[in-house]
Amino acid sequence: MVSDEQVLSLSNQQYQEYMQTAKPSTNAANTAMVKRVGQNLANAVVTYLNANGLGSEVSQYKWEFNLVQDQSVNAFCMPGGKIVVYEGLLPVTQDETSLAIVLGHEIAHAVAKHSAEQMSTAIKQQYGAQALSVLMAGAGASSGLQSVAGTVFGLGAKGASAKYSRDHESEADYMGIIFAAMAGYNPDAAVAFWQRMSQATGGGSTSWLSTHPSDATRIKQIQGWLPEARKYYKGGKSSVGNSKNMKTIHISSKNNTKKKK
Repeated sequence: MVSDEQVLSLSNQQYQEYMQTAKPSTNAANTAMVKRVGQNLANAVVTYLNANGLGSEVSQYKWEFNLVQDQSVNAFCMPGGKIVVYEGLLPVTQDETSLAIVLGHEIAHAVAKHSAEQMSTAIKQQYGAQALSVLMAGAGASSGLQSVAGTVFGLGAKGASAKYSRDHESEADYMGIIFAAMAGYNPDAAVAFWQRMSQATGGGSTSWLSTHPSDATRIKQIQGWLPEARKYYKGGKSSVGNSKNMKTIHISSKNNTKKKK
């Protein structure tokens, strides 16, 4: 119900506003690591999409990876490839491989266009059919659409997060470990990372995990997906160079996630 142009325009606006108030990390090594790992993943994903005739889905994206001074155990993704990692997350990731698991998850939200899906749902809930044509008119800068975007993107003075559903979070987990494997990072690191994440956040009741599946559910799902993810892992080398060896990633929530009862 919203176009890429509308979503990206609103996303860029809110992202720039957030970055004007955020404090970039002063740790040069960690900042470089976030940018390096993020770009490795983005390159692998774009290569995969291009090889499978899906490059147009992200042709308007401008990938950007930032590390900011905040001790929250958190990271978030804005539509169009704008990804922010909080310094408080790095003691939990501990290494580049686990960081790749996080960034793969965030990139998956962007590639699967979860924000557009959430905005479409919000539009239907808040405005109804009669107001829809007015809301969707123009280039996407109407106050109504901005309000919807603000609700979905969730950027504010007290913190930032993208508010996705549990199905979207599970889908991002699934796609994220495969994206990490494509970029040459061992997907098996995902289980230990999420176990550390659960301990660091007290079981996921606050911070990044608050809208995610339960810890036990998440880890069980990831363990089930690892055999597939390992097919894309080539021992530290990107596995997307030869399109003949690729398999199509299924990104339908109906096929890959179980709704929480």
